[in-house]
Amino acid sequence: MTSQNTNCNPLIDADLQSASFRETRRAHRLEIVEDYVELIDDLIAARGEARQVDIAERLGVAQPTVAKMLKRLIEEGFVVQQPYRGVFLTALGKNLASEARERHRVVEAFLLALGISPETARRDAEGIEHHVSAETLEVFRDFTARRTP
Repeated sequence: MTSQNTNCNPLIDADLQSASFRETRRAHRLEIVEDYVELIDDLIAARGEARQVDIAERLGVAQPTVAKMLKRLIEEGFVVQQPYRGVFLTALGKNLASEARERHRVVEAFLLALGISPETARRDAEGIEHHVSAETLEVFRDFTARRTP
């Protein structure tokens, strides 16, 4: 007996599908980096420096988790750590934080324009901002601009 699902969409081209999955995996890897540099930037703006203990508290993770991630961020050139001081962004880190913050702002504005509650829009934008393509982001930006008086 052969089972055939007529409600299922046909498979897309394997190369297209694998490219989509590769892009999603890349976005997931970058998501944590972006969250850290954005938070570090916010802490520096508010307190003059970002301390490991403050990062851990804000992210709701243990300090050893933060220490491991900071090591990665240092290796990748996003932050520098000064003895007896906090963590500071490099120019590369500041640029990444700025780009992530702008994507978040555009996505959140788009969701608000659709009528999503501010709390839900803020929370959802936090996830979407890391996965939205430049093309989609531009459409969000244009849509929001047309709806703003």
